[in-house]
Amino acid sequence: MISGALYRPGDPQLVAERRRAQELMRVYNQTIVGDPARVGILTELLGSGAETAAVRPAFQVDYGYNIYLGQGVFMNYGCVLLDVCPIRIGDRTEIGPLTQILAADHPRDPETREKGLELGRPVTIGKNVWIGGGAIILPGVTIGGGAIIGAGAVVTRDVAAQATVAGNPARPLVSAHTTT
Repeated sequence: MISGALYRPGDPQLVAERRRAQELMRVYNQTIVGDPARVGILTELLGSGAETAAVRPAFQVDYGYNIYLGQGVFMNYGCVLLDVCPIRIGDRTEIGPLTQILAADHPRDPETREKGLELGRPVTIGKNVWIGGGAIILPGVTIGGGAIIGAGAVVTRDVAAQATVAGNPARPLVSAHTTT
């Protein structure tokens, strides 16, 4: 699964790992800011970075252990990270409410989907990125450091460092100060 190969989501080990994550999320999502238990729960859930992260509930993941946060990452309310493959988020990245970061994917071939197989592709987000509320980052996308993702954008392709993108599908915005 983590390699991006086809896998069966109903595998008993994967089901148990998702249940574990669901229980940790249930407990985490009932805590309040300032509760000292929050960091411990996130540390148990995530692959790394919980110690300096600010993650507002409700927070939803598939497994949690494939999520790697840099120093000082901020996630606002209602973020969903489907981490069947690694999701890496760089230092000081800020993520708006209701953002979805999706490493989970489905085969394009209907016969393969009919067999109940799924796949994933890793998502990498650089340092100091700002992701506006309600954005959707699709499987396999890399976002370069310092980029800005507009609210509600659907990011289907890689985003260059320092670029600003918006829309569905997300496209680069041209600054009023840019000369051609």
